[in-house]
Amino acid sequence: MSGHSKWSTIKRKKGKMDAQRGKLFTKLIRLITVAARSGGGDPETNVRLKTAIQLAKENNMPNENIERAIKRGTGEIAGVSYEEVVYEGYGPGGVAVLVEALTDNKNRTTPEIRKIFSRNGGNLGENGCVAWMFDKRGYFIFEKEAIDEEKIIDLALEAEAEDVRTDKQNIEVITIPENYESFDNLLKEHNIDCLLKEITLIPKTTIDLEGKKAMQMLNLMEQLEDHDDVQKVYANFNIDDKIMEEISTSRNKS
Repeated sequence: MSGHSKWSTIKRKKGKMDAQRGKLFTKLIRLITVAARSGGGDPETNVRLKTAIQLAKENNMPNENIERAIKRGTGEIAGVSYEEVVYEGYGPGGVAVLVEALTDNKNRTTPEIRKIFSRNGGNLGENGCVAWMFDKRGYFIFEKEAIDEEKIIDLALEAEAEDVRTDKQNIEVITIPENYESFDNLLKEHNIDCLLKEITLIPKTTIDLEGKKAMQMLNLMEQLEDHDDVQKVYANFNIDDKIMEEISTSRNKS
């Protein structure tokens, strides 16, 4: 499991995502608004909007919030205009970092993102400097103790998944983006829950970190994810499970 996916899973298990639900709703509203603006307000003909709505519902966003965000995007009601921006750079140890943001003021957001990189042992780079290190894929994580591993493998084969990976605690299923929905539907048909599912960017290679660089990298991830304009952060770091858990536990106590 890549470091980013591992960190996201740990945060979800410990309920940290719930503590940030208000901020998450704000980000999801932006995502829906931009999707509706770019492809129209009908999720049946706008795949991007359909995916954003599904994500909002999975996070228990009220329907009225979703509908209002769509109307802002289509211009039926007044709203702020957001610009899509992708930032690329390097974290501690040369880790590749890619940040997707939606902003109403790029001149404000860019120096703020640059500052977050620099104060955590990284630096903002040029467009295209790290994007080639990632592949867009559907991604599912399951807790081994909670599911039937053979069943997951069978469903993954049925959905023509690209890869199935396992470690001591988790099972990962990776699909091409076009097969994400078919595998997700199979899980729903069989009432199988997963820890995390998303269309994401998966690194082709990873960089191992420990000690100070591991702490700096997780600080960088958290500060980027906490920024109001940031939607997603991808990185190709790998940190040992024990170290990751120790850092997570110490932060929850602080």
